[in-house]
Amino acid sequence: MRYFLLPLFVLMNISLFAQEDSIPRTRVKDTSEIFERKRQLGNKNKLPGNEITIKDYKIISYASDTTYLDTTLTIKKEYKYNYLRRDDFELMPFSNVGQPYNKLGVDFERTNLYPSLGASAKHYNYIEKEEIAYYNVATPMSDLFFKTTFEQGQMLDAMLTFNTSRRFNFSIAYKGFRSLGKYQIDQAQSGNFRTTLNYETKNTRYNLRAHIAAQDIETEENGGLPNKELQFESEESNFKDRSRIDIRFADADNKLLGKRYYMDHRYKLIKKNKDSSSVEKTSLALTHRFNYETKFYNFTQTAANAFFGSSLVSSVDDRMNLKIMNNEFGLTFYNAVLGRLEGNISLYNYNYFTNSILITETQTIESRLKGEEIALGANYSKNIKGFNIEGAVKYTISGKLTRSILDGSASYQINEGNKLRAAIHSSFRMPNFNFLMYQSDYTNYNWQNTETFKEQSVNSLLFEIDSKFWGNLAAKYSRLGNYTYFKADTDIPIEEGGEGANIRPFQEGSGVNHLKVKYSKEFNVGKFALNNTIMYQAVSQSNDVLNVPQLVTRNTLYFSSDVFKKAMYLQTGITLKYFTSYNMDAYSPVLGEFFTQNNEKLGGYPLLDFFINARVQQTRIYLKAEHFNSSFGKPNFYAAPDYPYRDFVIRFGLVWNFFS
Repeated sequence: MRYFLLPLFVLMNISLFAQEDSIPRTRVKDTSEIFERKRQLGNKNKLPGNEITIKDYKIISYASDTTYLDTTLTIKKEYKYNYLRRDDFELMPFSNVGQPYNKLGVDFERTNLYPSLGASAKHYNYIEKEEIAYYNVATPMSDLFFKTTFEQGQMLDAMLTFNTSRRFNFSIAYKGFRSLGKYQIDQAQSGNFRTTLNYETKNTRYNLRAHIAAQDIETEENGGLPNKELQFESEESNFKDRSRIDIRFADADNKLLGKRYYMDHRYKLIKKNKDSSSVEKTSLALTHRFNYETKFYNFTQTAANAFFGSSLVSSVDDRMNLKIMNNEFGLTFYNAVLGRLEGNISLYNYNYFTNSILITETQTIESRLKGEEIALGANYSKNIKGFNIEGAVKYTISGKLTRSILDGSASYQINEGNKLRAAIHSSFRMPNFNFLMYQSDYTNYNWQNTETFKEQSVNSLLFEIDSKFWGNLAAKYSRLGNYTYFKADTDIPIEEGGEGANIRPFQEGSGVNHLKVKYSKEFNVGKFALNNTIMYQAVSQSNDVLNVPQLVTRNTLYFSSDVFKKAMYLQTGITLKYFTSYNMDAYSPVLGEFFTQNNEKLGGYPLLDFFINARVQQTRIYLKAEHFNSSFGKPNFYAAPDYPYRDFVIRFGLVWNFFS
């Protein structure tokens, strides 16, 4: 009980000193006018007649969509208050922060035409170029995210952005954490640095967005629990202290490092406004996108372990590297009547490599895969009276890695509360590089499949209905060709103690069909609300290569109200998450990948969280008792075979926005 009293005491004291929101709700007409008037008045925030609002703090996405800073406290913010800072409904985290996530739901659409490095289990916290945000703010603004972790560590994500002039914005951000974890040899830490700039000339002909990102994600790998039935699942009081439970090995680590330099700029050759207004009627622009990224995945172990089979050397140091450079040149035509049409050509260079050629009894594994891809593309978008059409296509005219990618969507806004949307996706490309070639100091973790593996195909169709009254319903059907996955190779003899010695990549010759139906709806009665999300999945396949739970549900009953004379907004409730048992994917620390297994079904247990959240001005404060029902029954909750989910723990933190 003492864990709850301290945060509540802090919340009450904060509320006593709370003042009126420092950002008034009056909306201004034009941000550029504010800056000019601020300059004339000596850069004062408060202006006669027009005041800065929260909507003058703009956030611009990779796709050039603009949103505004949101300092409200909602249940969706509660779902996103985690290590990834996004809703993890379809994910199952390991016991420690920063460790991998197992999948409860899957989407197969690709945002990128080209294969990636691999080690996909290590990439959940790796910020891709599509996830970088750019800013345009009226005054300097900062965003501070803090949350406690597990034993000897904290998590902090801090961002500062400001406009040096009306047209030039700069931001700098760093996300870092360290967590020791409850089990032995389970420490995780990471650092994600990024800096952005956003610039536009006074006549709006030239626009530039760019960013630099440097990221490292490091984890200790203990291999899971070898005696889980005797120790973790037993009622022995000695093993309530999880640090006493045996682990597989104590000398393994893996690491993912990446650096990226990105630039997106355009120049309008023709720019015509409608009459004397600032509304653009017609334009023709040259565009250029540049992306250079280096990345490597590294697995090390002081002494080779028989669990992974025989080794070539006494200590293990596996490292696979990837360098890519992509230049895309385009021409964009926009007309208020015809819509926006872009044609582009891209030149993609890749170099996936290790430090030596490996010659085995059965094959020779090259030291690198290097090449060049040339692709033609087109994009189109048009909005007509609530009906919006978008499409994008790329087709490779030279290269071996890819063939094509196609995305199309059409949406219709029936009225203010109802919207329909349909989308299609089709792509053909080779699997990730670590499926095609991999070298390891462990004998059985060496392969080259460049001549035997075929292109993977993904074809999907989505229908979605979004209604304020009925809720949101989305149904997606996907068909996969040459589905590529990792699993244990039964043709490789397993040596004594070498259960993890035969994990290899495979392609499924038969098609795999996946159906996902997801429904969400919130019911409100006074100050109480029940938020529900339920997902149903069905897989049709000749062999069990894709395993997902049939049903996943999350239900949150919560209470919201202004308290302390409206100085604080309080939200408290209980969240239940449940998924049916299934053959949950297992985890390979050597590859940093999950692999298919059909020997052990896990799941079928409820996860209950209790939370108390509050908002004071621009500060959101979070307190959560995670998995408080962990001691109610037998400990059989796992995130993957041999990897338990976390026990009951109390964590707290805040999100704080500063304005100046």
